[in-house]
Amino acid sequence: MSENNHFIAAAIDGPAGAGKSTIARIAAKELGFIYIDTGAMYRSIGLACLKSNIDVNDAEAVKSILPQTEISIVFKDGEQHILLNGKDVSDEIRTEKVSMSASSVSAIPAVRSFLLELQRSFAKENNVIMDGRDIGTVVLPDAQVKIFLTASPESRARRRTDQLAEKGIEADYKAVLEDIIKRDYNDTHRETAPLKAADDAVLVDTTELTLEQSIAAISQIIKEKL
Repeated sequence: MSENNHFIAAAIDGPAGAGKSTIARIAAKELGFIYIDTGAMYRSIGLACLKSNIDVNDAEAVKSILPQTEISIVFKDGEQHILLNGKDVSDEIRTEKVSMSASSVSAIPAVRSFLLELQRSFAKENNVIMDGRDIGTVVLPDAQVKIFLTASPESRARRRTDQLAEKGIEADYKAVLEDIIKRDYNDTHRETAPLKAADDAVLVDTTELTLEQSIAAISQIIKEKL
């Protein structure tokens, strides 16, 4: 495949609930880029484990289902939909239970390797905004734009609770906050590709920003690099 010279890759990393997916998706639409939500891929593996009654903390058991697990992304009206073994699970992967499962399976090296090439292949063929935990450090270390998006745990828990409520999913703020603090610890302390800002990443703290202000800030950073 030809070198990725003429495509632009923007890597957005950050902790759970920082608004990466929403901000990246809207910014990508405004800039005419393709948005890739890598977290949805890990959530899909987590969901596959739950459906097969596999302990997400048992690395060998999780590894055993990967050969039978097919994850693909399709775009409908510009929106990303994630398919697990041919079934659209875009809504199903957004529950807190799947969220915690995703955190566990993402610490397993075999899972990260399994998804790495799929993630990189998109950036070789499109202008992309890709978000996750290790995009700028591991998945796309040569990305032209790297952003580390963060916000206080309390702010992230409030947003996540509101987001779930909008979808009709009842969530307790305190429980969501506890999950976020636990995920932060897991993500930053895992051995494989821990969550951290790339050395050349631009730090954006959205604690005090509205969604519109956050999108404008991200879009501006990307436009400046272009």
